[in-house]
Amino acid sequence: MASAGAVAAAAEGVAALGISGGDEWAEPSPTLRRNLRLLSHDQVELAKMLLNQGQGHLFEHWPEPGVDDDKKKSFFDQVGRLNSSYPGGLASYIQNAKKLLADSKAGQNPYDGFTPSVPSGEVLTFGDENFLSLEAAGVKEARNAAFVLVAGGLGERLGYKGIKVALPRETTTGKCFLQHYIESILALQEASCKLEGECHIKIPFAIMTSDDTNALTINLLESNSYFGMEPSQVIILKQEKVACLADNDARLALDPNDKYKIQTKPHGHGDVHSLLYSSGLLEQWKSTGRKWVLFFQDTNGLLFNAIPSALGVSVTKGYNVNSLAVPRKAKEAIGGITKLTHDDGRTMVINVEYNQLDPLLRATGHPDGDANSETGYSPYPGNINQLILELGPYIEELKKTHGAISEFVNPKYTDSTKTAFKSSTRLECMMQDYPKTLPPTAKVGFTVMDTWLAYAPVKNNPEDAAKVPKGNPFHSATSGEMAIYRANSLILRKAGAQISDPAITTFNGQEVEVWPRITWSPRWGLTFKDVKQKVHGNSSVSQRSVLVINGQNIVIDGLSLDGALIVNSVDEAEVKVTGHVENKGWTIRPVDHKDTSEKEETRIHGFKFEKVEQLEVNYTEPGKHCLSP
Repeated sequence: MASAGAVAAAAEGVAALGISGGDEWAEPSPTLRRNLRLLSHDQVELAKMLLNQGQGHLFEHWPEPGVDDDKKKSFFDQVGRLNSSYPGGLASYIQNAKKLLADSKAGQNPYDGFTPSVPSGEVLTFGDENFLSLEAAGVKEARNAAFVLVAGGLGERLGYKGIKVALPRETTTGKCFLQHYIESILALQEASCKLEGECHIKIPFAIMTSDDTNALTINLLESNSYFGMEPSQVIILKQEKVACLADNDARLALDPNDKYKIQTKPHGHGDVHSLLYSSGLLEQWKSTGRKWVLFFQDTNGLLFNAIPSALGVSVTKGYNVNSLAVPRKAKEAIGGITKLTHDDGRTMVINVEYNQLDPLLRATGHPDGDANSETGYSPYPGNINQLILELGPYIEELKKTHGAISEFVNPKYTDSTKTAFKSSTRLECMMQDYPKTLPPTAKVGFTVMDTWLAYAPVKNNPEDAAKVPKGNPFHSATSGEMAIYRANSLILRKAGAQISDPAITTFNGQEVEVWPRITWSPRWGLTFKDVKQKVHGNSSVSQRSVLVINGQNIVIDGLSLDGALIVNSVDEAEVKVTGHVENKGWTIRPVDHKDTSEKEETRIHGFKFEKVEQLEVNYTEPGKHCLSP
């Protein structure tokens, strides 16, 4: 919601556009003029602004006073909300739209005058000494951080009707994305505070929702006791939608089903910056000693593998902005982090979409365009839309911009004349475009980590994923879950355990590697150092196995697992898991995504587990225990 200050500022903007005196200003719209007496003073000011901005068509259908009066008033209630939720008000939105629509019609290239080059950043190697020291620095600094989850989307694109954060991150435990994120933040909070001795800091966690996701997100939190987080740590910020645009003149579109309502659509996750600014949260965080804000999106189940070391990079390098990235193949459908230098000397380090990067390089003296270097990857790392911002400079920048982010418009024209739209459009903005307005003195960098460790988003439904060209990532619920098992298997391998190679299987038309189904709670393996300290001896896990570790002080020492093993323990218990465990385990049964007898989340994953036999042990008493079958 917009703050009182933002509403007042927007109202001032409206008043500045108004014409004082009688109602002559309304002459261009006789139907509005006849209804003015229904409106409050503030609503009249909004009406003046709309006429001033060429929006008289909104009132053409209005009947005489006495007919639909409540609907006319509710129309202005909506206009008031649209006006107060946009930095600078609705007049600014319409003016920005006119400029962007004109540029779009003219085929204006947003990168005219810019020359791309490779920015500076850190490329990390998982498990080496540098990685371990950065993880340690990040854990230490975590108590000075706040986290922001951008969660405005439903799972419809995935073939799932609920909110995306409610989807299972993996189906071995069934824990949803939101539970994993909260448990990871709590694990960071605990580990960071331990380094201070006694420390009672609670890491704040803000979630940006939308009209579509707000009630469902709150219900998910409340019905699960906030997954162990104190309710006061969680802040919900709801983004509003923006007005749709009917044509190149930026005439606002009316809802096809309600002529007293302006059609609206989402503005994009870039709204998170203006919401954080107008809510006063950033100043509040600063006053309690926060130094960093970490932004992340809703369905990357591997993200927290990367957070400690990436935060360590921000601390040691002094980055005001740190974009998390992965190695990127040339022309891969993921934006590239690029340094742009303008002819006038301006520079910025931003994400350039993959379909714009290749022509930009070709136009600026790179005849091969977006090509792989000798490393086999593009020198422009792949942006994964996870940002770490230093709070102090972030607040200073938002004082200038009020959180307004560089926008774009993407109208679908009816033909090549670009005179009409197939359907209404709107302005959009992206969270990762924040650096566009930064001064050249800002320290903007990136941190590259292996894709297997840090990036497996869930954003494609089974049908779309099955059409992905061979060798490209599926980015589906199937591949996202399998990526978690792969990452955990490779981490244990690096820690010295013998983990069998994967089997290759096809689910929902997607050929994936099926590694042992290994999963652990964030408190067990928050960093690689934690894992190394808890994996000893000559331990081995077969490909068909399932291993679930739920507890902080569980040590794997000389375990030979061929089957399913689940170990649960309380914090006060120290458990050593050793010896040979063999049983029939869990089998994997394929599920077709069209099989309506199965739940939606099972159908989009493409498989389910048949729990034939398992060993599950629970340690509820303090003290030392040993599992040695």
